[in-house]
Amino acid sequence: MQDEIIEEKLSKKEDISSNETDKEEPKAPPQEEKKEDSVQENNIDYKDKYLRMLADAENTRKRLQKEKYETLRFSIENTILDFLPILDNFENALKFSQNASEDVKNWAMGFQMILSQFRDLLHNNGIVAFHSEGNLFDPHFHEAMEIVETEEHPDGTILEEYAKGYKSEQRTIRPARVKVAKKPSQEETISALEDSLENEIKEDLNTKQQEG
Repeated sequence: MQDEIIEEKLSKKEDISSNETDKEEPKAPPQEEKKEDSVQENNIDYKDKYLRMLADAENTRKRLQKEKYETLRFSIENTILDFLPILDNFENALKFSQNASEDVKNWAMGFQMILSQFRDLLHNNGIVAFHSEGNLFDPHFHEAMEIVETEEHPDGTILEEYAKGYKSEQRTIRPARVKVAKKPSQEETISALEDSLENEIKEDLNTKQQEG
């Protein structure tokens, strides 16, 4: 009798363990798997868009900063351009004072100090004068005020500088006003060269006006 009871209990245990073994872990429905994949894809897409927005914002910031700097730079250069004729007058006056009396020379020393301050101001803003006499004419840096026919100098040589030219790293602030040499030739050739030179000067002036 006891053996039968034991066998019955063992049989029940085997049935329970068999049922537990047959049970499998529940799988997520196909729709939920698709939703998870879609969420991951959306997260990647949002992350890419966010990174692109950050890059665009940084590029915009740099562009605006550069435009602000260039605008400020041109404003300073244009303001200094208005003072250059005054600087020319100081330099011309001080040249004549060298042959004057001692009283005039002493008076000129004060103006020499003012002239030095003007030059320091130009230098601090990245504007420098450039030498022209003896160089070849370049419409980007020179403005021809007089053309002289001569055999003593190569064609296009600058014989004299009437007013200094000034430039910054980006552009010519004021072209030097100069006298230019031209080789003698037939009248038609001379006329053609003068017309070409005038056209170059006009184009250069138009460019400066647009930049201003």
